[in-house]
Amino acid sequence: MEVIITNHARERMQKYEIKQSDVLEAINNSTDVIEGHSNRIVYQKVLNGYVIRAVCEKVKSTVIVITVYKARKGRYEIQI
Repeated sequence: MEVIITNHARERMQKYEIKQSDVLEAINNSTDVIEGHSNRIVYQKVLNGYVIRAVCEKVKSTVIVITVYKARKGRYEIQI
């Protein structure tokens, strides 16, 4: 599966100090996957005391990361 990270997502990664490896971990080994708005997919992964959320679109076998951010674990219902 190919993963493309948009410029907006890269800006958010810098703002929230999220490494690319953490984004890929969230997508490839997600704790939870939910349906987002406009048929987007939200991959969630608990890492380092936070939930990394990657909002993506899937086109065939390519995942396009639209945005990414950190959230507190209590903010979203994550099954650990």
